[in-house]
Amino acid sequence: MHLAYPAVLSALLFCTGLYGVLARRNAVLVLMSVELMLNAVNLNLVAFDVWLSRTARETLHSGQALTLFTIAIAAAEIGIGLAIVLAVYRNRGTSDIDRLRDTAEGHEDDTPAAEKAEATA
Repeated sequence: MHLAYPAVLSALLFCTGLYGVLARRNAVLVLMSVELMLNAVNLNLVAFDVWLSRTARETLHSGQALTLFTIAIAAAEIGIGLAIVLAVYRNRGTSDIDRLRDTAEGHEDDTPAAEKAEATA
């Protein structure tokens, strides 16, 4: 198999994940997009490891070892990320990233102070 096939697939997966990170508003979907990007990197690591081991005739397989470390780190990242998202959802009632920008306590809505003063007057 040529190296171009997994490289193109990996590039498509990475671009899809990047679009998901930049365009999505839900924190869970952003975490899923980050996982998609990490899986694209894993595919590249394994593909280049196989390609380089064929040309260099070495049996170290460092790309596959790095892939295992990346999978372990991704599992820990998604576990901590989901725990944080669930804690924020329980406190704020939403997982919308745009509404979670203000992390100070007591600011539940996004209306500016001038509009609040006009509404009470």
